[in-house]
Order: sequence, then C-alpha cells, then structure tokens
Amino acid sequence: MKLDILPTRSGGAAENMAADFLLLQRYPSAGVARFRHYGWRGPAWTFGYSQKISFVRTQLPADANPNEICRRPTGGGVVDHRDDWTYALVIPRGYALEELRAAESYRRMHECLATALRAQGVPAVVKTSCEPPAEGEQACGPAGVCFQRAELYDVVHGDTGEKIAGAAQKRNKHGLLFQGSLWRPAARADAMDWEAFGDVFIAALAAELGAEAEATPWPEFNEDEVSGLVDQYASTEWVEYR
Repeated sequence: MKLDILPTRSGGAAENMAADFLLLQRYPSAGVARFRHYGWRGPAWTFGYSQKISFVRTQLPADANPNEICRRPTGGGVVDHRDDWTYALVIPRGYALEELRAAESYRRMHECLATALRAQGVPAVVKTSCEPPAEGEQACGPAGVCFQRAELYDVVHGDTGEKIAGAAQKRNKHGLLFQGSLWRPAARADAMDWEAFGDVFIAALAAELGAEAEATPWPEFNEDEVSGLVDQYASTEWVEYR
C-alpha cells in the first residue's frame, strides 16, 4: 500500500476546503492514501458542517474577514487558523484503518501526532478520559470552539492539560477524510523544528496504515470542477447552510 505526500500549498478558506474535498472525491490514483499539510494566505476560520452560523459568528473576532470563514465538509467545532498547523489525510476503502469506528480512527491518528510532538520534546499525550461535565453540558460532547476544551482522544499537553490538537472526519463511499489542526501556542515549543515534526508524523501515519510514504506532485484536477467547488464553498448558501 502507498501513502502519497502532496506538496505544501497555501490558500484561502474556501480553496482549502474545496481541495480537501476533491482529494476525497476525485483523486486520480484509486486505492492510494493521501496526505497534505497546508497553509493559509491570511487569517481564516473554519467550522463544522453541522454547526449553526448564528453560533459561529459569536465566536469570531469583530474584524474577521467574512470571505475567510468557511463551513467544513467534516464535523467538529470552530477552528482559528491564524497560528495552527493544518493537515488533511484521506484513507480510501481497502485500508484497515478506514474500516474502524470513528472514535478509534480518531485515537490512532492522534497517537501518531503525539508521537511526532514528543520527538520534538513536547510532552504530548492523547486524552483517554473526560472530566465530569459542567451543569447543562454533555460528557465528552463536541466542543463548540475547537481549542477551548479538550475532548476524548484529542492531543493535550502532558504538563498543562491544554489542548494541542483536534480533528474532524467525514466518511462516504470513497473513504475517510480526516481534517486536523494543531494549535502551535499550546505546544509551548518556540524552537520546534516543524519540518522534522512533519516528517515524523508522516512516518508514524505510514506505519499505522501499513503503507510506504512517497512524495507526489499535486494531482491535475479538472479546472472547471475546482473553480466550481471553490465558488460553492465560498457561497453564502454553503456558509449559512444552517
């Protein structure tokens, strides 16, 4: 089996969400897992597919650019991308990891990420239990804002308990899309070598998948389909869907 490592690219909120979805839906190499780390052209925020836009707006800074706020195809909470390390992994049908229940695939992906952080001296661990919920809250329920509270199997700082990384998933007939974000300030590692971190993370993912990682050029998607999907993700109808 193979894990394609795609080039790092930066884009706006709609462009990045469209690219991740295309990697799930239209990747030309059938049966090949694919991974990408990507950046943002400027301040951006994304939020879970099922979240209500009225709530999301209460969580954004007053000066947030409305053109850089996008609903994700996956679930999860509101994610501030101004100082994060963002990635997407697509696992097609045929991989054992794709067939696991969502909680277990979530845990295993975050074990890989915690391994890479520890290689950089960050005492990262995967959260394996939840505190009793506050009044009116559901135990281990989804957080409205991603980095305000750690949920089950998130990556947290072993000393402070602060949430470092979270993710969201979407599963369909093509496989599993995993969109993840690591909040750099929570790692508390000013001298961290992010390139080395990425290399160890990819190696851990490849081992978990039982695949060989290989650097691969960006796929040649149909330009009309790409532009159409970017327009869809940027549209008011999509952003304000709920």
